[in-house]
Amino acid sequence: MKMEFGVSDELLGTFAPIVVYWVYSGIYIPFGSLENYRLHSKKEEDEKNLVPKRDVVKGVLIQQAVQAVVAILLFTVTGNDGEAATGQQLSVIVLLRQLCIAMVVLDTWQYFMHRYMHHNKFLYRHIHSRHHKLVVPYAFGALYNHPLEGLLLDTVGGALSFLLSGMSPRASIFFFSFATLKTVDDHCGLWLPGNLFHVFFRNNSAYHDIHHQLYGSKYNFSQPFFVMWDRILGTYMPYSLEKRAGGGFEARPTKEYKDN
Repeated sequence: MKMEFGVSDELLGTFAPIVVYWVYSGIYIPFGSLENYRLHSKKEEDEKNLVPKRDVVKGVLIQQAVQAVVAILLFTVTGNDGEAATGQQLSVIVLLRQLCIAMVVLDTWQYFMHRYMHHNKFLYRHIHSRHHKLVVPYAFGALYNHPLEGLLLDTVGGALSFLLSGMSPRASIFFFSFATLKTVDDHCGLWLPGNLFHVFFRNNSAYHDIHHQLYGSKYNFSQPFFVMWDRILGTYMPYSLEKRAGGGFEARPTKEYKDN
C-alpha cells in the first residue's frame, strides 16, 4: 500500500522512526547547555559516563540497522494483512484500541525483559550493563544497547506489539514514531517547562533517571509509557524533583531503598 506521495507504508514504518530518533534527539542538543533544565550537571555527564559519544552513535546505528531489517522481514511475512485493515483505519475507535493494545504489549514485554536483565548477573554483566554506562542519560543515547539487547528488548517487543494489536503498516508509522519520541524524551536528561510528556506520563525523564543511578538500578524498570508494572510488582521508587545546587534539578528518592 502506498501513501499519496508514492512511498509505501511499509517503507515509512521502517525508516520514519529512525529519522524521528535523530531529528528529535538533535533538537535536545542545544538544550543540554542550559544547566537550569538539566537533571545532572554537564560536569557530571562528562565524569560519570563511561563511553564516548562517538561509540554511542555507532551503537545506536547498529541497533537501528537491525530494527530496519526485522521490520522489513515482518512486513514481508505479514504480506497484505494491512490492506484488510484499511477500512478499519477510518474508525478512530479501532485505531485507538490498536494503539492502546500495542502500548500495553510493548510495556509488558519490556518491563519483564528489562527486569530479568538486571536480576540475571550474567545478562547484566555481559549485555545490559552497556546501556548503563550512560549514568547520566542524554537524548541520542536512548537506544545505546548491546545488539542482542536491542534485538530482544526493543525489536522483538515492537514486533509483538505490532502483531498482537493487529495494526496496519500505516498505523505502525505513527505508533513507532511516537514510541521513539517517548523513548528519546525519557533519556534526554532534561526537565523542560511545558513538556507534554511530563504532563501526561508519570514515566518520564526524571522517573527513568532514577533507574540509571546505582541506588535505583533495581527499581523503575517500566518503559516507555506507563508505570503500572512497577507499581503492581513493588519495583516503583517514588521520588521528588528538587532544585540542584548550581542550577537545574535532581530526582531524589522519597523513601529508603534496598538492593534486592
